[in-house]
Amino acid sequence: MSGLRYVYAVCRPLEAPLQAELTGVAGSPPKLLRHGDLVAVVSAVPEGEFAEEPLRAHLEDLDWLSDTARAHESVIAALTTVTSPLPLRLATVFRDDSGVRTMMEAEGERLHTALERIAGRVEWGVKVYVDPEKSAPQDQAPEPAPKAATGRDYLRRKRAARERQDNTWERAENFARRLHEHLSRHAWATRLHPPQNPALSRAPGRNVLNAAYLVDRSHSEEFVELVDRTKDEEPGLRVELTGPWAAYSFSSLDDYGQGTAEAAQNQGAYEGEDRR
Repeated sequence: MSGLRYVYAVCRPLEAPLQAELTGVAGSPPKLLRHGDLVAVVSAVPEGEFAEEPLRAHLEDLDWLSDTARAHESVIAALTTVTSPLPLRLATVFRDDSGVRTMMEAEGERLHTALERIAGRVEWGVKVYVDPEKSAPQDQAPEPAPKAATGRDYLRRKRAARERQDNTWERAENFARRLHEHLSRHAWATRLHPPQNPALSRAPGRNVLNAAYLVDRSHSEEFVELVDRTKDEEPGLRVELTGPWAAYSFSSLDDYGQGTAEAAQNQGAYEGEDRR
C-alpha cells in the first residue's frame, strides 16, 4: 500500500468485515492494520495532497475540508455498525505503517483504557434552543400596547420587556440544567460543549444546552424515549436529539492520563482540526 497513511480510528479486532464497497478519504478504501490486539483503520492517501505543507493549505479550503470530513465520517459510521471505534482527529496522517504501529505501541495503555470505556456504547447529542419571541408563558406574553404617551411610559415598557426576556433565559437555563442532570443519570459519561454560535450553526434560537452522552447501545431506545418525553415540557424551548454516533466526544486520549504522543509524532504523525 503506497502513499501516506490516513488513520480514521483505532478499535478492537472486528468480528465482522467492513463493507466491501466502502471508500474513504481521497477515494481510497480503508484497510485494517493490526498491532497486537489493537487495529488501526487506515487508507493510503497521496503525499502531494496530505503531506504536512499541502495539508495545512487544504485545511483552509472549506470545500476540501467538507469533502474530507464527509469521507472520514462515512468510514467511522460504517465502523460503528460493527464495533465501538475510537475516532481519531480529522486528518491524522502518518508516514507509513511503521509510524501507525509506533503510535499504537506508544499509546497502548491509554488506547486500551479508552476502548474499554466506550465498548458497547454510543454517543447521543442533546441540544436545547430558546426563541425569546415564542417562549414566554401565556400569562406573561406581552399584549399589543398603544404608543407610549410619555418618556416614562416608554421606559416602563422597556423595563417590562427586559424583565420578560430575563425570565425567559432563567427558565430556559433551569430547564436545560434539570434535563442534563436527568439524562446524566442514564449515561456512563457526559460532555458539556460550549453553546453553538447561531451564525455558524444556522440553527434558529439561542443554544442553552449542547451536551453529549455516552450510552449503552442496548439502552439507546430508553434514552431516546427519555428525551422525547421532555420535548413539550416548556413552551418555546426546542429539544433536539442527534445520534447514535461513534464516541467522538469521549475519544480524546488526554482524558486517560499522560502518554507518549510526542514519541509517536517523532515517527511522522501530524494532525488536522478537531471534528467539533
